[in-house]
Amino acid sequence: MKNVLKEILSTSIYLLVVLCAAYLIITYVGQRTQVSGSSMEATLSENDNLIVDKITYRFSEPQRFDIIVFPYEPDFAYYVDTEPVYYIKRIIGMPGETVQIDELGNIYIDGEILEESYGKEIIRYAGRASEPVVLGEDEYFVMGDNRNNSSDSREPSVGNIQREDIIGRAWLRIWPFDKFGILKHQ
Repeated sequence: MKNVLKEILSTSIYLLVVLCAAYLIITYVGQRTQVSGSSMEATLSENDNLIVDKITYRFSEPQRFDIIVFPYEPDFAYYVDTEPVYYIKRIIGMPGETVQIDELGNIYIDGEILEESYGKEIIRYAGRASEPVVLGEDEYFVMGDNRNNSSDSREPSVGNIQREDIIGRAWLRIWPFDKFGILKHQ
C-alpha cells in the first residue's frame, strides 16, 4: 500500500511539473497557430501551421518586414463570447513614421518609396493610407503580402498595431511537412 501511494504521489508531481512547464512555454516562449485565409500568399498559405516566437520581442524590437501575430478585436458585440482571432501580417511602417499609398499603389514611408519584394501586385485599395498615416511611438502599420486580399492596417477596424498587442513573430512553419522550415522575414 505504501508503494502504491508513493507511486501515485510521484506520478502526480510529475504530471504537475509537465503541465506547469507546458503552460510556461506556451505563455512565454512559443505557441502554435494556424493560417486562416490567403492574405499572406505566397509566403504563407491557408492551413499552414506555425510556431510563434514569443521570446525575441522581449529582448529586441520588431523590425520592418517581420511577420507578426496579433489579436484582432473588432468592435462588434457578437464577438464577445467567441475564441480570439489572431491576424498574421507583415510590418511595413515603424513607430514614428508616416505611411501613405498613392493612386498607383506605391507605398511611401516618410515620403520615400518603400523598396520591398513581398507584395508584388499593384495595390488597388489604399484604404485609410490614401491619406498620410502617422504612427505613434509604439505603433506599427501592417499589411498582408497578398495586398488585394488582406484586411490589415489600411482598414479602420484593424488600424495601427500597438507594440503591446504583438504576441510574437511567426518563426517556424511545421505543416505542411514539404514546406517545413524557418520563415524568411527580412
